[in-house]
Order: sequence, then structure tokens, then C-alpha cells
Amino acid sequence: MRRIVLTMVLAAATAIGWAQKETIIFTPQWTAQAQFAGYYVAQEKGFYKEAGIDVKIVHPSVTQSAVNRMLNNESQATTLQLCQAMELVDLGEELVNILQTSMNNAMVIVSARNKNPMTQKGQRVGIWSAGFGQIAICMSIKEKLDYDWVRFATNINLFVAGALDATLAMSYNEYYQLVQTGMKLSDKNVYRFCDHGYNIQEDGVYMTRSYYEKHRKQAKAFANASKKGWLWAVDHPEETLEIVMRYAKTDRIATNRVMQKLMLEEVLRLQVDRESKKREFRLRPDMVKKASQLMVENKMLVREVKYEELIDN
Repeated sequence: MRRIVLTMVLAAATAIGWAQKETIIFTPQWTAQAQFAGYYVAQEKGFYKEAGIDVKIVHPSVTQSAVNRMLNNESQATTLQLCQAMELVDLGEELVNILQTSMNNAMVIVSARNKNPMTQKGQRVGIWSAGFGQIAICMSIKEKLDYDWVRFATNINLFVAGALDATLAMSYNEYYQLVQTGMKLSDKNVYRFCDHGYNIQEDGVYMTRSYYEKHRKQAKAFANASKKGWLWAVDHPEETLEIVMRYAKTDRIATNRVMQKLMLEEVLRLQVDRESKKREFRLRPDMVKKASQLMVENKMLVREVKYEELIDN
């Protein structure tokens, strides 16, 4: 009898050990930068380990996007903008938002030659080939701007070279790249979507629903440890910046400390909800509804994607 009990205990202990060793591969939607600082902090400070989960951070490559890695079960979690996630759900993919970091929209349109982007009807405007511009397309249709969208891959070169009349930019990324070129940016030539009725949340952490339902405990531990990483970054910005720069150096990312400092400050600012003045780390039902309605109206979604489809239910 004692032998049977001992065997059962050993088997249970082994099973627990296997569960603890199961690795969550997390893939941010872009290369190493301060946009993902909280996750780097959680890894480097041992917050994931303390939560009993083994996490490996793997950035996407030129040939394999973060979305594809998640859908092919090569990564268990990734960051997606809300509109991207809604498009995937509309196509039949079942996803769960386990943590929302963005509470505000970061997208802007920057116009060349100090012009107002809203007066540039029919002109050439840069947009990411990776597909982050859904709200911009909706706005341009609604405002009858008839922009000639020109796809770009990673940077501001086309715009700086004069090949574009305006370009989309993130307030934490390309906006500061333009500032570093010496370009003067002001309310005259910068249109901020969040200030004109298009304040739609962006980055959140998503898993496939099939993985989430089998690994709820690990998913929640990952979300809580990631949140802890972001909150630590708020209180320790300089050390967080050091961690970010190590990741950028390891991945051979062409950047600089000033750029990453500006990005970190802006990303953390965008995490504070405009209404509550708090870091809520939650997907807002009203923003999901607004984004869904905009995208359905402009034929970017076949049907309305509801808030309940994106959360644990």
C-alpha cells in the first residue's frame, strides 16, 4: 500500500514539475524596443519565474510575423492592436485578450511642408505594410479625404525623402524619429487621432482561445507578472531603459538611448486612461464597440465583433 501511495505521489510531483516547466513563448508584434519594456522587465527581474512560469521572449522575423507564430502554435502569446485582433476574429480565429496595456490611441498623421493633413485630399500618405492603419483608413473614408495610401515597411525614409505628402506615425515611434531628423512638428501639421473622436485602444496581449482554455492558470500568471513588469517600469524608468537597450543590442536593432527613452515615456503615458487617470490594464467595452462599428461601416469587418468575443467568458 505504501508503495502504491509513494508511486502516486511521485507521479503527481512529476506532473507538477512538467506543468511548471512548460514554456510560454511570447512574441511581441515588432522588434526589440521600449514599446515592450514591461515584458523585458518581468523577464529580467524574475517576475515570470516567481509566478511559476517559464517564459521565452522571441521577436518576429522578416519572414514570420508575430500573428503567424501564434496561429501556428509556435508562440503562445503575442501583442496585437485591438483592430488587428478584431480582424482576426472576423476571419474566424478565436482569441482571448489576457492583458490590455494601451488605454489610448497613439496614431498620428504627419504632413510635409507644414500643411494640415485634413486639407491634403487625394495626396500620397504612408501607411504600414504590417497593417496597423485600420482606424486611419476609416477616418479618411469618413472625412472623404481619398488618400492615396502608399505602403512602407519599417521607417520614415520615404517621407523624409519627399516621396510622400504625409505619413502615418506612432506618437512613441516614428513621430520621434521625425523629430530626430530636425523636422518641426506642431498642431498645424500633426493630426492626432485620439483628439478627434478616434481614441481606440491599441496594444494588448492575446492568446488563441484553444490554448487559453487549456492553460488558464499559466495565462493569468503571465498576465499578472507582465503587469507587475510594467508597474515596475513606471517606478524605475532608468533601469528599465538599461534593460531595453540590452535587448535592442542583442537583437542588433539600430536605435539610440534618446529614442528609446522618449518611446518609454510616451508608451507609459498612453497606459493612463484619460477618464479615470489610472493604469487600468483592461479592454474597454465602449472602445471595442466603437472600433467595431467604424470598421463595419467602412467594410473592414463583415460583422460587428463584440467585446465578449475577446475576453475570458
